[in-house]
Amino acid sequence: MTQTQTAASVRLIKKYPNRRLYDTKTSSYITLSDVKQLVLDNEGFQVIDAKSGEDLTRSILLQIILEEESGGVPMFSPTALSQIIRFYGHATQGVMGLFLEKNLQAFMDIQNRMAEQSKGVYGTQFGPEAWAQFMNVQTPVLQNMMSNYLDQSKNLFVQMQDQMQDQSRNIFTAFPFVPTPPDNKKK
Repeated sequence: MTQTQTAASVRLIKKYPNRRLYDTKTSSYITLSDVKQLVLDNEGFQVIDAKSGEDLTRSILLQIILEEESGGVPMFSPTALSQIIRFYGHATQGVMGLFLEKNLQAFMDIQNRMAEQSKGVYGTQFGPEAWAQFMNVQTPVLQNMMSNYLDQSKNLFVQMQDQMQDQSRNIFTAFPFVPTPPDNKKK
C-alpha cells in the first residue's frame, strides 16, 4: 500500500492455507497473474493471511518477481543479486532500500515524461510495439545516461562523506581533552 492510498481504497486479498488467493472485492479466487495485473494497473492491494491476519503483500510481490526472473529475460544479473544480498544485515541496508526506491521512481518519472512527450509530438501515445522498437534503438543511449547519472550520484556521495568527516574532525578538535595513553604498568 502506498502512502497516498487510503485503507478504504486498498483491495483486500486473503491467502488461504491451500495457497489460494481470494479477492474480497470481486468475491472470487485469483492467481498470481491476476495480482501482477493489479500491480501493472497501479491498483492498491494488500494480501493477508486468512487465518492469522499477517500481512503477506511483500512475500507475494517477491513471488511475482521470482517468477518473472525465472522465465523469459531476467532483469537482474547474478552480480546485481549478489550485491543486493550483501546489503542485508549491513548498516546501510535501509539506505540501499531507499536509494533503489528513489532511483526506480526517478526512472519511472523519466519514462512517463517520455510517454507524454511522444503524445504531444506525435498526437498519440506510443503503443507497446512502438515502445519496444524505440527502446531497442535507445537502450545504449539510456544506459549511458543512467551510467553518467549514477557516476555523478556516486561522486556527490563521496564528496558529502568527505565533508562530513572534515566537519566531524573540526567539531572534535574544539574539545579541550587529550586522549591519555593506556597504562602499561601491571599492578
